[in-house]
Amino acid sequence: MSALVVAAVAGITACEPANGLNSASIAVTTGRVGTGALERNGVDVQWLSCTAGADGDRAWGASPAATVRRVANVDCNGRTGKGEAITLTGKVTQELGGRCVRGDLTARTGGRDVFRADVLGNCDAAPSTAVLNPLPAGGGAAVRPAVTVTVTVTGTPPGK
Repeated sequence: MSALVVAAVAGITACEPANGLNSASIAVTTGRVGTGALERNGVDVQWLSCTAGADGDRAWGASPAATVRRVANVDCNGRTGKGEAITLTGKVTQELGGRCVRGDLTARTGGRDVFRADVLGNCDAAPSTAVLNPLPAGGGAAVRPAVTVTVTVTGTPPGK
């Protein structure tokens, strides 16, 4: 991840409410754990680009309750190594420190559903401080699918 993207994510994070969903981290995490889930299901991911938009006026669930969660709509598009379209779309209600997202997500490619999941990633894993694309032993460039993140932030800043 380039310094520019990290700076952009950090800047957007500062603008979102502390008690709400963070669109930037949802998009980044969904792209990363979604790529891993697709690959574990036999999809050769060439690239995957995700956007997320938190909707503060919508709640997920049948009726209002004390445990109402905000919802972020996630939309990922990409290509397989063979050039087929990939989509990963749905709703996210929770993102845990880059380890996982919870919600209702569906991945499709080649005209078929690859998976439908309520959790992507490992929510029980310890928080990581690992570098996203470490260099392999002996130098050289690491080869990994690219995850591009576009974040749409809606709403008004707190106190405005």
